Amino acid sequence: MAILYLRLRRKISVHSKTIITLKDVAHVSINDQRLEKLQAIPLYQVSKKDAEYVVIDSFHIVRFIQEYDPEITVEILGTTETIVQIKTMKKRVSILFVCFVWLVLFIGAAMTIVNFHYDVSMQEVHQKLHFTFTGTYEKYPLIIQIPYSIGLGVGMVLFLNHWFKKRFNEEPSPLELELFQYKRSVDDYIAHYENELNDDDRL
Repeated sequence: MAILYLRLRRKISVHSKTIITLKDVAHVSINDQRLEKLQAIPLYQVSKKDAEYVVIDSFHIVRFIQEYDPEITVEILGTTETIVQIKTMKKRVSILFVCFVWLVLFIGAAMTIVNFHYDVSMQEVHQKLHFTFTGTYEKYPLIIQIPYSIGLGVGMVLFLNHWFKKRFNEEPSPLELELFQYKRSVDDYIAHYENELNDDDRL
């Protein structure tokens, strides 16, 4: 009896009306000459009634494989479902809308920084530092404020590990990690709550 090893992909993206085959959703390994035929087994036909996501469960994959050849033993490695994201035609984003969003975010971030510095009385801190090092009082100690402002901007760039599209190293930034965790949580939610495929969904 042949043993078929499957390692399902966590997530794939397809276009509407696509026929999803076994090789699309899983890495397949079997020690005989049936590999290509097994990889070509159709699992699901994307149709108009599908919204944005479809979940293909390993139980349904095993059922299709055993119907193809009952003598095959299936071993599932790793995750037990594949999330299929259905691509749709997206409208082109307006440059004016992008600029508006960028402006709102810029003003919001600036106000956040200004309010934080006001709450902690940063100007008084700079005045005291200037008095400590120079012995003179200065209402606007620019010799401290200017390097501090530059350092604040440089620190944010280094913290986010990006300068436009350029990365400083391969280590992910905290923002990228948060986005990764968010996407993983969304995928887990979809895999948990998405309705399983019905018998009528098979080809």
